[in-house]
Amino acid sequence: MIPALLADTLAVLANAADPDGTTPNEPVAPTGNPAHGDYQWNFAFRLAKARKQNPRAVAESLVGQLHHPLIRKAEVAGPGFINLFLDDAAVARALAEQREVPQLGLPQGGSGKTVVIDYSSPNVAKRMHIGHMRSTHIGHALDRLHRAAGYSVIADNHIGDWGTQFGKLIVAWRYWHDGAAYAADAIGELERLYVLFGTRTKAVDGDDDETKASKQALIDAARTETVKLQKGDPDNLALWQQFMDVSMAEFNAVYARMGVKFDVTLGESHYRDMTDKVVEDLRRDGIAEASDGAWIVRFEENSLKNSPVIVQKRDGASNYTTTDLACLRYRIAQWNPDRILIVTDMRQQLVFNQLFAIARRWSIQTELIHTWFGMLVLPEGAMSTRAGNVIRLVDLFDEAVSRARAIVDEKAPHLPDAERADIADAVGIGSIRYADLCQHPQTDVTFTWEKMLSFEGNTAPYLLYSYARCCSLLAKAGEIPDVRAIRLEHPLERELALSILRLPESALAALNLSRPNLLADQIYDLANRVNRVYHDLPVLTGGDARASRLALLDCARNALRTGMEWLGLRVIDRM
Repeated sequence: MIPALLADTLAVLANAADPDGTTPNEPVAPTGNPAHGDYQWNFAFRLAKARKQNPRAVAESLVGQLHHPLIRKAEVAGPGFINLFLDDAAVARALAEQREVPQLGLPQGGSGKTVVIDYSSPNVAKRMHIGHMRSTHIGHALDRLHRAAGYSVIADNHIGDWGTQFGKLIVAWRYWHDGAAYAADAIGELERLYVLFGTRTKAVDGDDDETKASKQALIDAARTETVKLQKGDPDNLALWQQFMDVSMAEFNAVYARMGVKFDVTLGESHYRDMTDKVVEDLRRDGIAEASDGAWIVRFEENSLKNSPVIVQKRDGASNYTTTDLACLRYRIAQWNPDRILIVTDMRQQLVFNQLFAIARRWSIQTELIHTWFGMLVLPEGAMSTRAGNVIRLVDLFDEAVSRARAIVDEKAPHLPDAERADIADAVGIGSIRYADLCQHPQTDVTFTWEKMLSFEGNTAPYLLYSYARCCSLLAKAGEIPDVRAIRLEHPLERELALSILRLPESALAALNLSRPNLLADQIYDLANRVNRVYHDLPVLTGGDARASRLALLDCARNALRTGMEWLGLRVIDRM
C-alpha cells in the first residue's frame, strides 16, 4: 500500500518542518491525472497557513528535502501542490511484496479490537423485501471489510421482534386468520393479516361514527394485547413464539441465498427484561424526568433541544429508545467492543443522535457510529408492507438468476447444466448486490428492474467476467511466473500495477467512511485496466515480456478476487 510505504518518510519531513507538532500531517492521495504524478501531498498548504507563509515557497522547501526509494521525482505544481512520480522498478517490487502477503497488505488496524456491527434488522412476521436490501448489503460489506482489517467482529441482526406490531398481529390472528392458508404459506398469511389490520383501521374520509368507533376499538385492542405480551401473558407469548419460528425460517432462507451470516441474532425481545432497569437508572442519574405520566429525556445539544424522547410510556410500557439503550449496555457488558456500528436508513438519524447523546451522559467510551443510507423507493413512491406495494427479495433474486441463466445458456451451452446453474446464481445475486454497493450509500435510489438487473457497464457480471478472463488466460499459459519477474515497460502495465496497489487503499477508505462504493470504484477501475492490457498487449505471445505480463495478470486476478470478496460477491473461475 503506497501511502503506508511513504508514511514514515513524510512524517519525518513534516515533523522536521514543524518541530512543535502543531500542524497535523496530510496523507498522500492519488492524483486525478497521471500527467500530474501518481500521488499528491498537500501538507504545504496546511503548514503555510500555520506559518502565514506562501504555500508554494513552503512546498519547494519540502520537495528539496524529499528523498525516498519509491519516488522517482517530486515537483511543485500550482499554488503549492506536491506531485509525486513513482519509480517503475520500485512499483514492481511493491507489487511483488503485495502479492505475497494476506489481504493485499491491508493495514491490520483492527488487530486486538472488537467491533459490533448491527445490520439488516427486518421486522418479524413479514417477508424480506427490497427495503431490507441496502442495510443488509452495506452492513455485510462493512462486516467483511472489518474482518479483513483484523477486527474481531460480532455481526448482530437486531430484528424487530417486539412492540406494537405484535399487538396488531395478535388481534388480526384472532379475528381473521385462515388455517389452510397458514398451513400452505405461513409467512404469507401473517403478512396478509398485518396488511388487513392496516386496511381495517385506516381512517377514510366519510367514515361514520360507528365505523370510526369500530376502527378505534381495533387499535385499542392492539395496544392492550401489546401490553399483555410485554407483561408475559402466556397465550400472547405462545403466539409470538409461533410467529418468530416462522419468520426466522423465512429470513434464514433469504440470507442463505445472499451469502450472509450473523454471529448473533438478538432482537428487541432479548432486552425486554432489561428496560425497567434502564428507566430506573435514567431516573436515578437525573437524566429522565416525569412528563404527564410518562418519563422523558431532554437534551442540551442545540440540534436536539426541541426533540425530547420518551423512555417509558404512561402505561409503563417501554419503547424503541428504551430497548436500544438496553441493547447498547448489553453489548458493552457482553463484548466490551471498541466500536459499535449501526446500519440503518436515513430516517433513523434523530433516533441515534438521541441515543448517543444519552450514552455520552452515561460516560460510555465506546465509539458509536450510525451509518445511514438513502432510501430505496419505487418509481410510484415509498414502499409499505401495510400498503401491500413491496417487491419481495426472493422474487428479485429469482428474476436476476433467471435472466443470468438465459445469457449463460446462450453463451456457454457446452458447460454442464449444474455449472451453468451455479454461474447464473453467482451472476444474478452478485448483480443485485453490486448494483446497490457501487452507489454512494447516502443517495436515494429509485428501484427499477432494468437498473438493478443490468449486466452491462459497471456491473458485477463485468467484474466477474474480467476475473474469469484472467483465470482462462493464466490456465492457457500453464505456468505462472514468479512475481519478481514483473517489469513495467509499457504505460498500460504501469497503470494496471498502480490500480492493483491502490485496492487496499480504497478498502481502507471504504471501511473508515462506511462507503463500500469507494472500493467498488477501484475494483471497476482495475477490471477496466485488466481488459485494456488483455486487448492491447500480447500476453501469451509477448516474447520477452511474456513472463512479466503473466505475473502481472496473476496479481490482477488475485486483487480482483480479494476485492470482490471484500464486497461479498461470490467469485467464479469461468463464465
